[in-house]
Amino acid sequence: MARFSKILVANRGEIAARIIRSARALGYRTVAVHSAADAGAPHVALADEAVEIGPAPVGESYLSVPRLLEAAALTGADALHPGYGFLAENAEFAAACIAAGLTFIGPPPAAIQAMGNKREAKERAAAAGVPCLPGLECRGLDQAGILAVARGLGLPLMVKAAAGGGGRGLRFVEREADLAPALALAAAEAQSAFGDGELILERAVLSGRHVEVQVFADTHGNCLHLGERDCSVQRRHQKIIEEAPSPAVDPALRAAMGQAAVRLAHAVGYVGAGTVEFLLDAEGAFWFLEMNTRLQVEHPVTECVTGLDLVALQIEVAAGARLPLAQDEVALRGHAIEARLYAEDPRQGFLPQTGPVLVFDPPAGPGLRVDAGILAGQEVTAFYDPMLAKVIAHGRDREEARRRLVRALEELALLGPTTNRDFLLGILRDPVFAGGQATTDWVDHRLAMPPAPPPDDAAWALAAVLLEGREGAGQGWWSAGRMRRPLRLRHGETLRHARIARTEGHLAVSLGEGAAPPGDDALGLAVALLAREGDRLRFRIGPVQATARHAFDGEALLLDLGGRVLRFEPAPLSDARLQDGAAGGEVLAPMSGRVVAVKVTAGEQVEKGAALLVLEAMKMHLAVTAAAAGKVVELRVAEGEQVRPRQLLARLEVAETVGA
Repeated sequence: MARFSKILVANRGEIAARIIRSARALGYRTVAVHSAADAGAPHVALADEAVEIGPAPVGESYLSVPRLLEAAALTGADALHPGYGFLAENAEFAAACIAAGLTFIGPPPAAIQAMGNKREAKERAAAAGVPCLPGLECRGLDQAGILAVARGLGLPLMVKAAAGGGGRGLRFVEREADLAPALALAAAEAQSAFGDGELILERAVLSGRHVEVQVFADTHGNCLHLGERDCSVQRRHQKIIEEAPSPAVDPALRAAMGQAAVRLAHAVGYVGAGTVEFLLDAEGAFWFLEMNTRLQVEHPVTECVTGLDLVALQIEVAAGARLPLAQDEVALRGHAIEARLYAEDPRQGFLPQTGPVLVFDPPAGPGLRVDAGILAGQEVTAFYDPMLAKVIAHGRDREEARRRLVRALEELALLGPTTNRDFLLGILRDPVFAGGQATTDWVDHRLAMPPAPPPDDAAWALAAVLLEGREGAGQGWWSAGRMRRPLRLRHGETLRHARIARTEGHLAVSLGEGAAPPGDDALGLAVALLAREGDRLRFRIGPVQATARHAFDGEALLLDLGGRVLRFEPAPLSDARLQDGAAGGEVLAPMSGRVVAVKVTAGEQVEKGAALLVLEAMKMHLAVTAAAAGKVVELRVAEGEQVRPRQLLARLEVAETVGA
């Protein structure tokens, strides 16, 4: 029986914090590792000890096997938990841990190796009697041979990277003419992501469900499944919302899928927590996709419906304990749904967002759980995955869980980087999802992100009061009846004037239409600030009381009002964009990031849509383009420089004003 007392967690963010909590509850001491950028992260403070293992780039810190093993030796850790991502499914890393005398809290290296290549995993699954989709490998075939294989399988089909996962090296092909470019792109992406460009072809299942089975095995030959999770709500093959159990699975199908998953786990000598992923077609047939030899991001929904702590089970199994229950003792109670909160802007092509977290206040209440890797005051950087937190709701049935999750996301306060909260709420409120009918292609093909509605007068009035109150503090301008010079506010590209006066028990805010100042006869909204505690504000506008959260990001006001974050900025009266309409002349950063290339020089003429520079954030490159044809009159940034959202990058003299 393995004996260990101190566990090093070779990961970061919410999963590192999650593992540390369970390990401490079991009486183990814990060690966190962190990059220089993560020194103030929550998982670092939670652990008994923490070791800095390198600079921010993952290749020099979280992916550095020598530095991780050095941290274990330095602190006397005798076990290691890899979490998920990074090195969690790396057989060589698992073997290196064992060779260094550490207990690896995960499956044996041989099991990781067996399931690490999709082609080999599929061969193993077929040999174990697990249903597999028709498909063939592309290794050793020329273009003509691949085309012949594709014709034999029939279109549509999937081109898949044999190594790795996460949606990389994956292409859907409907037409024969698209096959060659899909192969080239998938191979290049796979080579870049996994160091292996091997591909396989597989028959595509249209409008299928992505259903995965949680398996658990110990070192005594016991293996069971803990039911299934439905992960069909995906964007570009990346999971967004997961739930347990699946609304498409009945008890008979659950038993069949579970038995198939357990057979595969036995066949590869599996130990610990693993997930066998299946594609479920419209007729109820299921097909093997892959096996993830680690804990999954979405494991909390299984914990909610089974009442089990999967991390604690991992640790106990690694220590040599037997599984504490048999298959007939596994019971699923109620329903759980998880939403992944990302630092990204759905209305700008899901661009990753970075910057300081000014306010973070997760919801709490019956049936709610939030696994987070951030704190207020922490910087969201461009170096790591943009997932900030997972919000999980558990209910007596699916509809109760869905309602609770909607309310939880509405109440969650996060001010700073833009998040995908509105996108998640749109999915959860949609009748297709509410009816349990979402398939893997639903988000990409059916659910569009509607334009954000403009702020109403009440939001403009409250923003005016907060901005002017901040600027006017100590100046005595709130004296009764006194009117201040017109204030101008900006929300996006919309501007409005406001005037504020104190009257009996409240502030009267007059708003102008558009960019026009309010007239003397403008109707004033009665705004009263009732209570203020930190970022939480209780106010009344007219007869209605409500609560908002707010924070200042430089000069800008971030206002979380009615479950929606609005950004207002004071706009000086001399703002040129209001006078000459040359909005296209200012080039602003759409996100935080690093300038990796400047494509133009001052004085250069450019066409509309021309690339001006390239930004990099969270391993993604974005070309910033000219909104109109014109001349570059000023460049404000250089290669290598870090920029913030809406920072001025360049100025153009647009074609309509050239020579004026």
